[in-house]
Amino acid sequence: MRRRPLESGAIASAGYDAQLSVLELEFTSGEIYRYYAVPPSVHRGLVDAESAGRYFRDRIRDVYPAEHRH
Repeated sequence: MRRRPLESGAIASAGYDAQLSVLELEFTSGEIYRYYAVPPSVHRGLVDAESAGRYFRDRIRDVYPAEHRH
């Protein structure tokens, strides 16, 4: 999945597969996570957010099922 860089102190890049509703995030720590059943509006909200880290914390983390990628 292709990820695009984000201007964020917490999230380095984000990718989204609209067909599968999968959001993939690479954090500045180097950790990569995939979040499942994420609607397109949430991906757009993350990319457009003034603070991607805050948006992630409030609207994605602990809301959607996640998988740690190695």
